[in-house]
Amino acid sequence: MSEAVTIDVDGVELTISHPDKVFFRQRGETKLDLVRYYQVVAGPLLDTLRGRPLLLERYPNGAGGKSWFQKRVPKSVPPWLVTTVVSTPNGTTSDALVAADLAHVLWAVNLGCLGFHVWPFHADTPEVTDELRVDLDPSPGVTFDQVREAAAVTRETLGELGIEALPKTTGSRGLHLYVRLQPRWDGYQVRAAAVALARMLERRRPDLITAQWWKEQRGARVFVDFNQNAPHKTVFGAWCVRPRVGAQVSTPIHWDEVATVQPDTLTIATVPARLAERGDPWAGAAERPQSIEPLLEQSRRDMESGLMDAPWPPVYPKQPNEPPRVAPSRARRS
Repeated sequence: MSEAVTIDVDGVELTISHPDKVFFRQRGETKLDLVRYYQVVAGPLLDTLRGRPLLLERYPNGAGGKSWFQKRVPKSVPPWLVTTVVSTPNGTTSDALVAADLAHVLWAVNLGCLGFHVWPFHADTPEVTDELRVDLDPSPGVTFDQVREAAAVTRETLGELGIEALPKTTGSRGLHLYVRLQPRWDGYQVRAAAVALARMLERRRPDLITAQWWKEQRGARVFVDFNQNAPHKTVFGAWCVRPRVGAQVSTPIHWDEVATVQPDTLTIATVPARLAERGDPWAGAAERPQSIEPLLEQSRRDMESGLMDAPWPPVYPKQPNEPPRVAPSRARRS
């Protein structure tokens, strides 16, 4: 192992220990390579992460090794480190890292963080959820071409409601669409909007898209995972590197790329040049915040027609108007 290196990150002296430790064995990229990647994409990265709490996915021995999720920062941290109190669904609180600037991101990388999962609010306004995140999740047997088609249907549906969405790869098998929101709604309202959208999409294309929470009901369709918008849920961050041996990046893309993008080719080895050539596909989005009132109106219509709320994840307390948390097949047997 080489000696530690100290880098200047916008005036903060940060020591990177074991800089030559291989984090991604497919091409041999090291911890220092990951640091350099985040330095190159710092502008658009911080446009999406700055000021938000982060859940850290730590792989101290690199992708494919032992790992754990870390919501709490260690007890011994630099005096400049910014943290914030976040809550779990059952009310437990912890001090989470805030993406205050690039130094905070690289401090976590030095700990072996190979995944940043981001809260949908800013640390100074936790009562306001300012992102709707549409997670297009391929069920078993679903091809990526089907995910592409579901993204196009989602864009069309949101467009008819006057809502702009921004696509990104997940760094794995699906696609995420983000909607930057006006600062008016809390996490419960944003989840209600996500449920309404999922049901709209299923009604429009029941052959392709499902809003069914229970896996046994989804079939070979793209699942719109509305519960990724449940309060306190995090989603893998844009421009962040996945803990995969190929160092795939969850990459914002232009809509004209959705039909042809090959997510596995978007890595720390390719994304910097791509950013230099094509720019940030999400540039200026924060200056165009969207309204989810059309989706909330659809949610109200759904409830008035007799629909119940969709099931919540099991770690959440039972919610008003929620159906029984039991798979349909088990309910029939009982």
